[in-house]
This record gives sequence, C-alpha cells and structure tokens, in this order.
Amino acid sequence: MSYKNAATTTVTRDLLKFEERTGNIYETVVIISKRANHIAAEMKEELHNKLSEFATSQDNLEEIFENREQIEISKFYEKLPKPTLIAIQEYLDGKIYFRNPAKDKK
Repeated sequence: MSYKNAATTTVTRDLLKFEERTGNIYETVVIISKRANHIAAEMKEELHNKLSEFATSQDNLEEIFENREQIEISKFYEKLPKPTLIAIQEYLDGKIYFRNPAKDKK
C-alpha cells in the first residue's frame, strides 16, 4: 500500500473524473468505499501486529507511559492519510480493479 501519493487533507474533486470509468457516480462511490474498508482493515491489522510486540502480561503503569517506541508507532499511524483518501487516490490513478457482474451479463 502506498501512503505517499494520497493527500492528507480533503481536496475539492471534479465529479466528472469519478464518473468516467464507471458511468455512474454512485457505483464509483461504492467501489471507493469498499477499497477504503479494505485499506482500513489492513492498516488496523498492521498496527495491531506492531503493537502486540509491546504487550505485557503485567499491569505496570510506569511501563505503559514510558514506552517511547510504542508512542512513536502510534503517532506514525495517526499522521497517515485516512483510508478514504488513499482509496480515492488509488481509484484516480487506476490502481483499483473492479467489475460489475450485472453489466458483464449484458
């Protein structure tokens, strides 16, 4: 997954660019939202795997507040673009494969 190309803030977009490939803006929104859900799940799993290294069986408050590596990992993921913005950029770059079975039958 490439986080570098996506904008970190919202940007005004031309709706006609979204409609070009599918011919329907609502279909495009569904495609982007499904991809955003996949990206969010991947990011959550990746973050969970990295933070699981720091899990301890003891509840020590001093240890929780002093773990700088864990804080840095969390800050990195907080600064990443939102999954929706990443999915929009992937769609505009043509990196998302999609098909509509209803249209394929016709």
